[in-house]
Amino acid sequence: MSLRCFFLCAIILLANTLEAQKLTPEIFQDLRWRMIGPHRGGRTVGAAGIPDQPGVFYIGVNNGGVWRTNDYGRTWAPIFDDQPTGSIGALAVAPSNPDILYVGTGEGLQRPDLSVGDGMFRSSDGGKTWRHCGLDDAQQVGAVLVGSTDGGEKWEKVLYKDENTGAIALAFDPLNAEIIYADLWSARLGPWENSSWAGKTSGLYKSVDGGSSWRQLTNGLPTGDQGLGRIGFAIAPADPSRLYATVDAPKLGGVYRSDDAGEHWVRTNNEEMV
Repeated sequence: MSLRCFFLCAIILLANTLEAQKLTPEIFQDLRWRMIGPHRGGRTVGAAGIPDQPGVFYIGVNNGGVWRTNDYGRTWAPIFDDQPTGSIGALAVAPSNPDILYVGTGEGLQRPDLSVGDGMFRSSDGGKTWRHCGLDDAQQVGAVLVGSTDGGEKWEKVLYKDENTGAIALAFDPLNAEIIYADLWSARLGPWENSSWAGKTSGLYKSVDGGSSWRQLTNGLPTGDQGLGRIGFAIAPADPSRLYATVDAPKLGGVYRSDDAGEHWVRTNNEEMV
């Protein structure tokens, strides 16, 4: 018998043996599915922890929903999959109650491959269940800071320019909650345009009365007439009067610093790639 015929007979016998085997459902009843990759949920756009529960963290993924870990990040479980959107822009845990979570849907970024969101969601049980709590037409929520007087039941627009301009960043002075900084970004492009996302209505704003009124910070910063893009900013924890900003502008982009709570700015780095 040739070697080829031997292998052919062996394959036929093996096939008949496998055909004769019958597997009952009870064999599989204790098996559970587990994710082994690849992890393609997208970018992590938000993360939050709980001080009194050091092993618990939440993350929001731009097109992958909200995830929770109870073991310091060793394993993660999705907790937002039953909601109508998986596009996440930001999330936050209420300082008053670690079981209360707020999620803003729709990543606050301009790309042709992003899904829009469905407003704000709230969970009162650590992400087990969710309730939609408004801002249906927001499409993109770039930041969530918990400071509501009614737990997100009602929303009031306090800073607005036009339908082409959105708020992309928000921060409170750590020593005075009445002082708020916000970045407006004129980011909408038409399908015929192919340029940087910049416009005349972009700018950095400040409120000293809890958001009731706002004024634009312009002294030393590029102006909207020059084609001002997105501004990223941060407040120095040790000195709230010192602010840093990364500014997207055609000719005057770079890193800026203010030492007087945003009243005056100086460019400290003119590298436009920052």
